[in-house]
Amino acid sequence: MSSHHIVREKQEPALLILGLDQFTDEELGQLLEWSPTVIAVSAMAEQLAIYDIKVDYIIGDEGFSIAQSDVKTLKSAGKPLLNAALEFLIEQGYPAVNIVTSGFDFKTYQAYVGKIDWVVFCNQQKIYPIMSGFSKWKPAGELIEILGPSIELLEEGLAPLTHNQYSTTNDGFFKLTFKEPYLMIAERY
Repeated sequence: MSSHHIVREKQEPALLILGLDQFTDEELGQLLEWSPTVIAVSAMAEQLAIYDIKVDYIIGDEGFSIAQSDVKTLKSAGKPLLNAALEFLIEQGYPAVNIVTSGFDFKTYQAYVGKIDWVVFCNQQKIYPIMSGFSKWKPAGELIEILGPSIELLEEGLAPLTHNQYSTTNDGFFKLTFKEPYLMIAERY
């Protein structure tokens, strides 16, 4: 007996590819599993096309072309490519996006918290915003990093390593509570 899944447009997070450094084919395959809308910068679009990965949009201001049909150009209108792509996804009603990149700028992503759910995969870390009361199951010894300043941070199930890095103390849930509207955390993937 087979299982059939109907995936509605925009049901799965879109996939924005800005760089693939230190990102394996297997990790990329997991993000592509449910056929998300794929947006890529031109160099990444060419690389994806070589691997027969369908690109929906190429972002930039120049006329790019790859050997695939039905690829649209997403104009950045002079904005940074990340900002232009996120604003496009928000305007189009996408609820979430996975972003694969080689660099992370806290302030840039901070501007989009609450506008679209995002997860950034960068330098073997998975980075995302959380609200106070966040909890997640992790095995013992996993590294959790808090990005940005925090006021009255209370952690359960975590042992401090440095100013903003923690290690899970046991197999099980860790919990974070704080005063800010949100924090960003990074974990190894």
